[in-house]
Amino acid sequence: MNFDFDAIVERAGTDSVKWARYADSSYPGGVIPLWVADMDFAAPPPVLAALRQRIEHGVFGYNQPTASQVDAVIGYLARKFDWNVEPEWIVWLPGLVSGLNVACRAVGEAGDAVFTATPIYPPFLSAPASSARRVASAPLVCDSAGWLWDFPTVDAVLRTSRAKLFLLCHPHNPTGRVWNEDELWQIALLAEKHDMVVCSDEIHNGLILSLPCRRPAGSPLGGHRLLATLSPEIAARTITLMAPSKTFNIPGLGCAFAIIPDGRLRRSFRDAMHGIVPHVNALGMVATEAALTVCDDWQAALLDYLRGNLRAVERAVAAAPGLDMRPVEATYLAWIDARQFAAEHGIDNPSRYFEQHGLGLSDGADFGAPGFVRLNFGTRRALLEEALARLRQATGS
Repeated sequence: MNFDFDAIVERAGTDSVKWARYADSSYPGGVIPLWVADMDFAAPPPVLAALRQRIEHGVFGYNQPTASQVDAVIGYLARKFDWNVEPEWIVWLPGLVSGLNVACRAVGEAGDAVFTATPIYPPFLSAPASSARRVASAPLVCDSAGWLWDFPTVDAVLRTSRAKLFLLCHPHNPTGRVWNEDELWQIALLAEKHDMVVCSDEIHNGLILSLPCRRPAGSPLGGHRLLATLSPEIAARTITLMAPSKTFNIPGLGCAFAIIPDGRLRRSFRDAMHGIVPHVNALGMVATEAALTVCDDWQAALLDYLRGNLRAVERAVAAAPGLDMRPVEATYLAWIDARQFAAEHGIDNPSRYFEQHGLGLSDGADFGAPGFVRLNFGTRRALLEEALARLRQATGS
């Protein structure tokens, strides 16, 4: 089938958080919003068809997961990742961020540390505090090839902080790295060494744009390796969080799930949810089933389109003096280092500067990295080209 990702879907003036942010902007033509991580594409046709069918039923009482919805998750994990999971391992959630918060409450005690590496998706920094935990962190490092772990520093932070939970983002938001098998094993070994649970946010698993920039010799080609598939022992200390929301652009339908093989850890997770986390709504469940079972063609076409968008972003950033970005292996997010540009032009906040030039980007300070900006290229090509023209104008390139 042919899918038209160039089609204009009007989001201004709707309930879109992304587009409402700059609704009152005085910038001529309005600020182009490329910040929060949702795409401007309509959901896949099979998802829309499944939703219409469910709506036609007309009754929206309390729902529970159906056998076919559970089978959709099991089949997806087996087909895409060769991971055979049991139905009881699945814990349904109304969103991935709630899963991060539940994990912080389910592991350890109040006052314990939760580890993560920066820069990182902002809820990784806020969830521990909301759960009466402390954040312990170490920075990722960057070389000419991309973003990397500083494992000796991570080991030292884990030792001194005595963190009980390791919050991992894989593929990584905002840098776009897909951690390779060697890196995943080093994370797993640190978790075993320090007797930690790993909560692995793998929501961008369906958005692999290129092979990891570093693969150990002899490792198989491919994109995403789930941390929990390294070994049964690693699976037993891992909470894997996933959702169709990013890949299939249905975040507003609020459906995610955790895969927790270990029974005791799963009970702790469910106990932390009790009375606080609502069940997943019926439409989110229906959309998830369709997304995970009959949307492979749409997903493949989306990835091709996003690769074209990424190339356009790479060209624009490479030509802009003072801006830099490392290879994006996954997601539809470009993590741009604007520190040199800001220093050369006396700019204290690059995000605000670009807003003043009609370009709405995420502020790196929210990710623990002031001076960076995050650009969402999950939009139609013509709008992206207009945004990149504003980027060129703002940087004099």
